[in-house]
Amino acid sequence: MYSKLLVSVSAVLPLAAAIPLDSLYGRSLVSYATAAGPTCSSSDSKQLSCHNTTKVTNTCCFNSPGGQLLQTQFWDSNPATGPDNSWTVHGLWPDNCDGSFQQFCDSSRESTDITGVLQSFGQTDLLDFMNTYWKTNSGTDEVFWEHEWNKHGTCISTFDAACYPGAKKGQDIVDFFTKTTDLFKTLTTYDFLSAAGITPSTTKTYTLAQIQAAIVKGHGKEATVNCASGALDEVWYHFNVYGSAQSGQYVAANPIGSKSTCPSSGIKYLPKNGGGSGGDGGGGSGGGGGDGGDGGSGDPFSGKGYMNVDKGGCLISTGKWYTKGTCATFTAAASGSGFTLKSSKGTCGIVSGQFQCGSGVSSTTFTTSGNYLANGNSSSFSASGDASGGSQVNILTSGGSTAVKITWQSV
Repeated sequence: MYSKLLVSVSAVLPLAAAIPLDSLYGRSLVSYATAAGPTCSSSDSKQLSCHNTTKVTNTCCFNSPGGQLLQTQFWDSNPATGPDNSWTVHGLWPDNCDGSFQQFCDSSRESTDITGVLQSFGQTDLLDFMNTYWKTNSGTDEVFWEHEWNKHGTCISTFDAACYPGAKKGQDIVDFFTKTTDLFKTLTTYDFLSAAGITPSTTKTYTLAQIQAAIVKGHGKEATVNCASGALDEVWYHFNVYGSAQSGQYVAANPIGSKSTCPSSGIKYLPKNGGGSGGDGGGGSGGGGGDGGDGGSGDPFSGKGYMNVDKGGCLISTGKWYTKGTCATFTAAASGSGFTLKSSKGTCGIVSGQFQCGSGVSSTTFTTSGNYLANGNSSSFSASGDASGGSQVNILTSGGSTAVKITWQSV
């Protein structure tokens, strides 16, 4: 597998305010200098994101408003992705300090060819690593990478265009994928769990407390731990940062935003060689900066969650597709052989071929096909336009100009 690189300093103090660099130690802090990005002086990097005591105006050297950065990982067991003895990369997400988040922040910097950009910078080793460890279990890895940069990378303030004066186009993209994989290499989830006797099995189960204790020992803080059908499938590691996301010092932080979705006990950790429900692939949008899963167990939607669109963005409370605002929270309730959906506007259903939610809408019983919302036996929906520019776009059962699929992100 890959090697670990950790930076150790002296002692940890509570993060109630800005903390001097020499007060941190062990696995709570990770530093890399492989990404380029802005040049930040020591005075630029004195305040810790989400813990600053005064306003910081130089957001090329201070992550704001997305001051809590999440390095997120998948455990995809069926279909399996990546090596059997390693988790895989999901992304690097900027959450605001209150747990809310931005998405798709700069359409002018979005990319439809991450592979080409990395190749143009001679990043063959990085690409090789991503082709092994940054995988989706639905669709293509390239589209997954595009989604992660377009949705999340463009919202990290230190990657803004103004932070790259005179740089070759695409340097920000190279830095994003370099930093994300660098962090991932230090967060060896499989090893953290294995050291505590938590290993993939078709028969064993574990408690959330056991899993969190193993993560704390390896990372320094608890993480957001997510499950699908009671099986472990995703971990989100939270950080605050001194300086830029590219070359600053990462301090392990307590999670904010979405809570862990695993039960307190009876958690399965299924082997990748088959026999269980898989984790989520890439794509969509969700709470806590999260992405909804593509591919997976095909379980019915249940409880509360976001409805994510594979092209990016999510559904808002009226049932329209939107990419520039906050996702609506929907409630899914079992009904017959499927489930019904409801938003703050009212019940959801298909009205004259359009997905709508409102007080006068008759409820439709939906199902899932794979990990996608289905109406009848079809998970194929379409949209009346492209929502990437900020328009609120109708979701149709057929006849739209843009084919879309819709997934569920539990909250």
